[in-house]
Amino acid sequence: MRKISKVESVIPKIKTKKRVAAYARVSKDTEVLMNSLSAQISYYSTLIQKNPEWTYVGVYADEGITGTSTKKRDDFKRLIADCDTGKIDIVLTKSISRFARNTVDLLESVRHLKDIGVEVRFERENISTMSGEGELMLTILASFAQEESRSLSENIKWAIKKGFEKGEPHSPPRVLGYEWDGEKYKIVLDEAETVRFIFDKYLEGVSTLQLPKLLSKKGVVGVNGNPLTRPSIKEVLSNEIYTGNLMLQKYFSSGIRKKTRNYGERPKYLVEGSHDPIISKDLFEAVQKARKERGKNAPKKEFTCFSSKIKCGKCGYKCSRRNIVHSKKTKRNYYKRWLCNTRETKGMGFCDLKPIDEDSLRAASAFILGEKKLDEDRFKKEIDIVVVFDDRLEFNFKDGRRLEWQRE
Repeated sequence: MRKISKVESVIPKIKTKKRVAAYARVSKDTEVLMNSLSAQISYYSTLIQKNPEWTYVGVYADEGITGTSTKKRDDFKRLIADCDTGKIDIVLTKSISRFARNTVDLLESVRHLKDIGVEVRFERENISTMSGEGELMLTILASFAQEESRSLSENIKWAIKKGFEKGEPHSPPRVLGYEWDGEKYKIVLDEAETVRFIFDKYLEGVSTLQLPKLLSKKGVVGVNGNPLTRPSIKEVLSNEIYTGNLMLQKYFSSGIRKKTRNYGERPKYLVEGSHDPIISKDLFEAVQKARKERGKNAPKKEFTCFSSKIKCGKCGYKCSRRNIVHSKKTKRNYYKRWLCNTRETKGMGFCDLKPIDEDSLRAASAFILGEKKLDEDRFKKEIDIVVVFDDRLEFNFKDGRRLEWQRE
């Protein structure tokens, strides 16, 4: 009798390809390092696409960003987000120091990726986070990388200090009126005229609040192409560089790559006659004396329940309180107004929000809170921001409510 055997069909298993991405980073935005970053991107793109067992996801790259923290590394954060959504199985990177130089950030990142099944491979150290000894080696090597970064930072600080002692500036910044030619500051003629205008007008009695408007009308802009603001004008008026002298170490690093203004915590170095002056020393000293005198006579800041809570509905900037006196001789018709800072410093061409009298603001606030007279303590506790428009006020409460009041 014939025997019939049943043959089961076998479906061949197709090996799933691993989805692979790479991460590259350079810490300074220079031409040489940008070429290095391009080389890293090209290398990883080719490496991943040549492997038949891998599917190319992409190369994530941060340009000119420090590795001591992940906060400002946009592509690194995008890489982690794509890993979280299941788009990546393996991440390749050149070394631990490229991935992170902060031990805590490194371990938090790789542990998180390991928990969601994503492997990180460090080429230089030949470490995989999925191997048994991977985390131990990472902890040790990352500590070395962090200490290397700190040591490098200290060496750079020492070299910069020695340069200061010799009168050599470090990374001289571009300032209004001057540009660095590689050896010293060189005068930019049209900008130098602006600097002289600022000093002369201030000595004539024009305030730092009025100067931005005057410069805006003249079409003057700063070295970044933006209109000059009140803080930038104050910086010009206090900068001894315009007398031909150079003050070194105005700022110092208070931590790894963190700049702080030097108020005497570090020595400063004055290099006299380092470049051609734009103004005379007498004019500079006269302006410094005028600034001190105006500072003494300036009215003390008065803080109210509205301080830091009034916002312009047109440009989004804050509004500040101004004391208005119609007659300087008799000091009559004295009242207070809240005006948009953009309008005050740059002019109506940038923002034309109508000012609001403080009495009207108080009346509106009391009405919104259901009171006859404004309770300032309650206002501070309940109101977050008051947005001012030409036709209305918008009261934003801390509990999420939003009420409007029509302006007269």
